[in-house]
Amino acid sequence: MADKIILLHPDDNVVIVKREILEGDVIEVGGRAIVMTKMVSTGYKLARKDLSSGTRILKHGAPIGSLTDKVTTGEIVHSHNLQSDYIKTHDRDTIDEGHV
Repeated sequence: MADKIILLHPDDNVVIVKREILEGDVIEVGGRAIVMTKMVSTGYKLARKDLSSGTRILKHGAPIGSLTDKVTTGEIVHSHNLQSDYIKTHDRDTIDEGHV
């Protein structure tokens, strides 16, 4: 399943999904075989190892934000558990609460 993810930079703590991963697929991430529990679309980031809340996420060797919750190896890293360190992060909840 190595053809489904790509490591963009050796310092990155996430890998990028380059081909859709289906529920039940087994992929190797960070030297561990991970059975995917749900479908993951192209372009999503997966944790390369277990990461704690507050960890700066590196993509292309550069920080893109910090985790708002811990993640385990192979787990999706996206707006539900990642916030920008540079600009305010908005989602439906913050818009509905009038924070925009």
